[in-house]
Amino acid sequence: MSARRLLVTGGAGFIGSNFVRLWLERHPDDEVVNLDALTYAGNPANLADLPEAHRARYAFVRGDIRNQELIEHLLDEHRIDVIVNFAAESHNSRAVLDPGAFLRTNVLGTQALLEACRVKGIGRFHHVSTCEVYGDLDLDSPEAFHEGDAYRPRTPYNSSKAAADHVVRAYHETFGVPVTVSMCANNYGPYQFPEKVIPLFTTNALRGKPLPLYRHSENRREWIHAVDHCLGIERILERGRVGETYHIGTGIEKSVEEIADAVLDTLGLPESLKTYVDDRPGHDRRYLLDSSRIRRELEWEPTIDFERGLPETIRWYKEHPDWWQPLLGKAAVQETAWKAAGRG
Repeated sequence: MSARRLLVTGGAGFIGSNFVRLWLERHPDDEVVNLDALTYAGNPANLADLPEAHRARYAFVRGDIRNQELIEHLLDEHRIDVIVNFAAESHNSRAVLDPGAFLRTNVLGTQALLEACRVKGIGRFHHVSTCEVYGDLDLDSPEAFHEGDAYRPRTPYNSSKAAADHVVRAYHETFGVPVTVSMCANNYGPYQFPEKVIPLFTTNALRGKPLPLYRHSENRREWIHAVDHCLGIERILERGRVGETYHIGTGIEKSVEEIADAVLDTLGLPESLKTYVDDRPGHDRRYLLDSSRIRRELEWEPTIDFERGLPETIRWYKEHPDWWQPLLGKAAVQETAWKAAGRG
């Protein structure tokens, strides 16, 4: 395959930075441009350890995906072949307090990227979505979400991602923009901002602080390591069919209570560190994706077992306090802040 030039949006974030690192390692002839607005969760330190050999094929640009003029300039300047769109506001709790920010970035930003693709004739636009667009499942349900299921978003974040998905498909159907879409569930791994549950629990535990569990701590999520998610996107870019949607999932479900217990067990700390707080509005019960399509059609399989990946991730945070300690004061919102704002 000839060398490609990728524009990765949100590449200084958690999953995006894992993708940039993985792509440069596995595609030694390709070039990657990382466009990130560096909001509170965008962190240049996520890619500070890129090998020197990779840096010759890597460029960082600070900018907003809503700036179509900038996008078009980058597409021309770097002769971009592929856009992979990770850029998004993604904190459900913050979306309760400031839903407009999510609509502006996730919907209007995605539309600006697509319009730039349409104008410049880019070869592929891959959009990273979320299982949360489907709503949630009953805890005792045998069902899983399938590609093509109806959307039933329940929160401002979920609805902003659902709207963006519709815009992506509309640009394909109306203008012929070559798109693919992927959905996955909860990611974990290194470089995740410590507002998310696994790094939050881990960094709190390491500092002797309580682990805040929602009262409905039996609510479950499907879990996938960020590297496996990125490998799934790689497979879609290489073998996926234009215009199609693929679920990237493991089938591994764990409750928040189980995650808290695993963190404390791995660190050898007592259960007394667990505490319980009120659920946020619209707290979904359960997500699970049917990922049989990507396994069958594209021959993708997860490579990192949760029972190995979770302890390795917890130990990574334990061994890298220099990475997460400077981030502790940058959290977008404190849990239960919606109650003070009269939204609970």
